[in-house]
Amino acid sequence: MNLRELKARPFDLLRELERRGRSAVVEAGEGAAGEEWIGVAIRVGPERFVVPRQQVREVLPVPSTLTRVPGGRSWLRGIANVRGHLLALTDLRALLGAGSAAKDRQARVLVVNHREIPAGLVVDEVFGFRRFPAARYQPDAPATIIRAEGCLDGAYRDGNDLWPVFDLLALVESEQFQQAAE
Repeated sequence: MNLRELKARPFDLLRELERRGRSAVVEAGEGAAGEEWIGVAIRVGPERFVVPRQQVREVLPVPSTLTRVPGGRSWLRGIANVRGHLLALTDLRALLGAGSAAKDRQARVLVVNHREIPAGLVVDEVFGFRRFPAARYQPDAPATIIRAEGCLDGAYRDGNDLWPVFDLLALVESEQFQQAAE
């Protein structure tokens, strides 16, 4: 059907445009529903990861005022007051044994969406949302330089790039994370 013929019937025109859009998605191999996975892309040291969107409550700049925790491990940066709520900040890079997170303007805090553990993870950079067709998921996580094997849950392929999925909930529920006292 020619779209010009539908110019006088806007509702039919919109319906035809929607039909063509859905058809284009199916032809592109994305599946009839266009299923996609959405994550937050981050950088920790030299490596890039994606975190499941539902595991991140919010992304914040690193607070300028932190209260150090006496007897806390070196990777526990301290406690911050974020809008009246106390949030424990952990240097993710230091926790994984890869030095400290950068202390520049690009560093951010990922507030973990966990109902019992108020945790913020300092990462070197947040790139924003990344969308991947669900069909591009690979259950095997690639080897990483940073010791993150216990927190990886597969990967998504985007062209030649492989984006390991970093499971924040597995991290904050791990014994290593729970033992923040020296």
